[in-house]
Amino acid sequence: MPRHFVDLFEFDPAIARRLIEHALAVKTAGSGRPLSLKGRCLGLLFEKPSMRTRVSFEAAITRLGGSAIFLRGDEVGLGVRESVADFARVISQYVDILAVRTFSHKTVEELARTAQIPVINALSDASHPCQAMADMMTILELTGEVRGKTLAFVGDGNNVARSLAVASAMLGVNFVLACPPRYAFPSDFLERRAGRFPDAPIRIEHDPKKGVAGADVVYTDVWASMGQEHEAENRKSHFAKYQVDDALLGLASPGAIFLHCLPAKRGEEVSSSVLDGPRSQVVVQAANRLYFQMALLEWLLEGDRALGEIRP
Repeated sequence: MPRHFVDLFEFDPAIARRLIEHALAVKTAGSGRPLSLKGRCLGLLFEKPSMRTRVSFEAAITRLGGSAIFLRGDEVGLGVRESVADFARVISQYVDILAVRTFSHKTVEELARTAQIPVINALSDASHPCQAMADMMTILELTGEVRGKTLAFVGDGNNVARSLAVASAMLGVNFVLACPPRYAFPSDFLERRAGRFPDAPIRIEHDPKKGVAGADVVYTDVWASMGQEHEAENRKSHFAKYQVDDALLGLASPGAIFLHCLPAKRGEEVSSSVLDGPRSQVVVQAANRLYFQMALLEWLLEGDRALGEIRP
């Protein structure tokens, strides 16, 4: 059976740590690494547009010696022109691995159930595991360790925040969500996380100052995600005091870094002075999507030997 990368809840913490360490090794090696996936083909099925996700995946497979084929969701018509299962069985004959950016997490799950090749969740409404793991890689690279750090996410408890909350639990990071009351994590997510990681509680603060105080990493994202454009104006009023500006960031620890998965709406969730400031590591963070995904592709297609010995 193929391995998949769909949901961090189902992921092994030891492999998660080893993957981000391997991603850092891939980054350090640069162009001197062998073409480990020569002749392999990555399918990219995108129901949602993206710049960073598409380019980083295409560049990742290319740097490993393989190639990519891009498929627009409206051209494929999952569940419209043909069933998800029929598509999964057929695409498995054409490509070696499939990355999917979709509106519905159930689509990724069904693809993984029926495909004969590895399936990667490149973003769904429920989670964004590639982003969260690349973010953990960034924290490890810039601070020297992830375990014991505190990450404060300021804003909506969206798919990125959920994946960060799970990745934090796996890797020993203290997670704080600073958000308006109605935009916290749903109860089913909190129950699932508590069941999977009972020793890693989430702290939720509705005062952004309390949420950011003493944090090692301050993270934010747009207030209205793709598909929520009709809520944008209403959300602005709810999130107005949650902008990460110099004053709010100043409450974090002295060496704190600022992260944002991008694209950003300057003047809304983050001020330009923070985004362009000395604590901002958003360009390094974006670059690390490439290197984490190179490591992920190698592991999914080549197995544990791609990572060396998995340490507990």
